[in-house]
Amino acid sequence: MAGDIVPIELGLTDGDLVTLWAPRWREGDDEWEAFLGHGDDLYAFPTVAQLVAFVRSGADNDLVEHPAWPVVSKLAAVEFEPESTRSFDLIGVPELAAVDADPVAVSELQDTFDIVSILGDVCELDAVTKFFERPEIDAVLRYGVAAFEGRDGADLWNKIGVAVAEDWDAVVDALDAVVTTPAVDEAVVAEIESELVATDENVVEADDTVEDVDDDDEYEYVDNDDDFWDEVGIDPIKIITTDGTWFTLRCYLDDDAVFLGADGLISVFGSERAVARYLADHHDHDLATLETYDEIRHAATDGSLEITVTEDNVYVLTGIADDIAEGITAVDPEQLELGVELFTDAANYAGDDSTDAALAGSTELGLFVNFVLEPDPGRLEPSPPFEREALAWRELEREFEARLRKH
Repeated sequence: MAGDIVPIELGLTDGDLVTLWAPRWREGDDEWEAFLGHGDDLYAFPTVAQLVAFVRSGADNDLVEHPAWPVVSKLAAVEFEPESTRSFDLIGVPELAAVDADPVAVSELQDTFDIVSILGDVCELDAVTKFFERPEIDAVLRYGVAAFEGRDGADLWNKIGVAVAEDWDAVVDALDAVVTTPAVDEAVVAEIESELVATDENVVEADDTVEDVDDDDEYEYVDNDDDFWDEVGIDPIKIITTDGTWFTLRCYLDDDAVFLGADGLISVFGSERAVARYLADHHDHDLATLETYDEIRHAATDGSLEITVTEDNVYVLTGIADDIAEGITAVDPEQLELGVELFTDAANYAGDDSTDAALAGSTELGLFVNFVLEPDPGRLEPSPPFEREALAWRELEREFEARLRKH
C-alpha cells in the first residue's frame, strides 16, 4: 500500500475485522501514530470490500491528515487486503501461550502483543496499558525468543500463560468496546466485491499464462509487480536467532549479497519500525551506494517507508542444530536451506570464506547438508551419531551472530 498506511486484520470477539494502521510518522518535529477511526472509535470491518467502501466514501476519520491519505484513498481494492504478516489473532492468544515456547510461537505472540500494545496507547485503553506494564509481558516485546532460554526462560513462559489467563480477556473486552463498524453503501460494497473477484480472476489468468510460457521458449514472461521493494531491488528480511527476532535489509549485486551494514557487519533491529526510523537518519552504510537508495531515503525521511517481510525472507535459525543432532529425518530441508543461504551470504559479505569451507562437500557437515537438501537414493546416507555435524553448525551460527550489529 502507498505510503506508510497498511491494512491489518484483527481477530476479535465478533470475528476477523480489517482496518488501517498508520505506523509512526513525522510531521515537522512531531511524531504520530494512528488507526482508522474517529474520536474514541476504532473503525474495523468484516470484509475488505466494506473497508474500501468506507475509504472511498470520503467520510471523515483520523487518517485524513496523514500525508499518504490522498494516495491511499484512490488505491485499487486489492491493495487493502492485509498480508499474512499483518494478521493478528487476538482471540487465539491464550491457546498460543499454552503451547511450548518454540521460536515460531514466541515470534507470533511478540507480533500480536506489539500491535495490541500500540492499539492500547493510541486508543488510550487502561486495561491494555495495565497488561503491558507486567514485566513478563514487557520481556516478550523486548527480547522475543531470547527471553525463554533455559530454566528461567521456562519459568517466564509459565508466567506469560498466567498473565494471559488473568488479564487477556480484559484486553480483548477493551478493544471490543472501542471497535465500531460504520454503515456503508451496500451497492458500492457489491461493486467493490466484483472488483476484487475480477482482480482474483486476472491473477489466475496471469498464473496460467506463466505456466503456458514455461512450456514455450519463444515467449518471455515479464513480472509487472510494482511493489516498492521489488522496484528498488532490495528485500527486508526477518531473522529469528537464539537471542531474539531481528530485521534488516539485503540485496544482491552480481550474485553477491549486500546487507544494511558496513565493514562486513550487518545492522539488525528489533522491529520493522526501528529499521525505518534508522533509515530516516542514517545513510552511511553499504546500501546507500545503490542507485535506487534515494527512493528509500526519501520514503524513510517523509515517514512513508513500510518494511514488509515476505514469507520467503523469514529465517528461523533456532532449533536447526538440535535437529541435526537428532538425525536426517528431524531436519526441515527448507529451514536448513534458508539457514545455509543466510550464513553463506553473511560470510561472503564479510569477505570470509570459512563458511564455504565448512559447508564443502568434503566435510561431515557438508555431506549431511547436501544429503538433506539433495536426497539421492544412490548416495551413501550419512550415519549417526551427528554430534560433530551439530557442533559444526553451531559454530557457523555463532560466527553469523557475531556479524550482527544490534541496534
